[in-house]
Amino acid sequence: MTLTQLGGPARSSWPDLLAATEHLDPPFAVLDVAALRTNAHQLVRRAAGKPIRVASKSIRVRSVIREALEIPGMSGILAYTLPEALWLAEEHEDVVVGYPTTHRAALQRLAADERLASRVTLMVDSPDHLDLTASIVGPDGPPLRICLELDVSLRLAGGRLHLGARRSPVYTPEEAGALARKVAAHPRFDLVGLMGYEGQIAGIGDNQPGVRRFAVRAMQRRSAAELAERRAAAVAAVRSVAPLEFVNGGGTGSLELTAAEPPVTEVAAGSGLFAPRLFDFYTRFQPQPAAYFVLSVVRRPSPQHATVLGGGWIASGAAGKDRLPTPVWPPGLSLVDQEGAGEVQTPLVGDRVGELGLGDHVWFRHTKAGELSEHVDEIVLVEGDRILDVVPTYRGEGKTFL
Repeated sequence: MTLTQLGGPARSSWPDLLAATEHLDPPFAVLDVAALRTNAHQLVRRAAGKPIRVASKSIRVRSVIREALEIPGMSGILAYTLPEALWLAEEHEDVVVGYPTTHRAALQRLAADERLASRVTLMVDSPDHLDLTASIVGPDGPPLRICLELDVSLRLAGGRLHLGARRSPVYTPEEAGALARKVAAHPRFDLVGLMGYEGQIAGIGDNQPGVRRFAVRAMQRRSAAELAERRAAAVAAVRSVAPLEFVNGGGTGSLELTAAEPPVTEVAAGSGLFAPRLFDFYTRFQPQPAAYFVLSVVRRPSPQHATVLGGGWIASGAAGKDRLPTPVWPPGLSLVDQEGAGEVQTPLVGDRVGELGLGDHVWFRHTKAGELSEHVDEIVLVEGDRILDVVPTYRGEGKTFL
């Protein structure tokens, strides 16, 4: 697999995908390499010269992460746990842990290894977390790299209305500066970065069906304007304490908006490589679906129904129909409202359900990206009508970090 090359089709055709995989026994997962390549270069174009830090949680396949980092414009990894970061840092030199950690064994290993300590950056978002980390790692050993997380949600009505992910308690530039001073005062810590993830912009499509999209657009315009001013002030407050190596922001859904902010030095993305169903509803970009999972028909309980084995690969987030997987081939199929996607069986209905026989394959898309990899040991890489490779997921390498 080579993601660096340009040219060729934007994605593989359905006849080619089907021909390449018809001999495989479900369940299995597929990556369309042509679509993956298209999406990768679209991300780089949208970042407009700002480096993209690859969000590993949205991939969870080491070979794909490795290939993505070969693309000019992609640099560094945003990991989701410290044990994962330590594992990836055996190979990669720049890994930021995107979430605070209290994993004692992993912290102690990091604190005792000069090579890993130079490659891994910890996330801190409060004095309490800083103190806990210090108590675990002790006073002696190599300096530990620290990144502060700024909460970049939109707060209205005096904070009574919170729009965005509930992440860091550090919200104001003054709070960011105060925490930066605490980090700088500790002899074991080096303050190197500031991060903020604006999930209310990056993670919510502005082109969803119905009138809701107009409210989403209005909210995102207001949030982007407020955040650009507040983030710039927070960066200035932290830089007055320490010369930061990086200021990270954004996500797949907001790359061009976040990259346009002068204080931001890099952006983060990962889901945009796989382009799960969540990213079908944005006006700013249209990625190519690249990741699928395939199940087999095992029952025909009636002429109007075909039932596949498995299917309950539900995405995280607030429970609802938008977290369910979506059947996409053959076209015209849908889930049954009363059953949804089941633990061991999923009934389907639709205009073409009568064409399905026992053993036939049905292709699905997951709502989110990296969680797909938690269901399979390996992913089949397909380009055109041939299989290029079969590569292990984190799970296939015996790693389940969350």
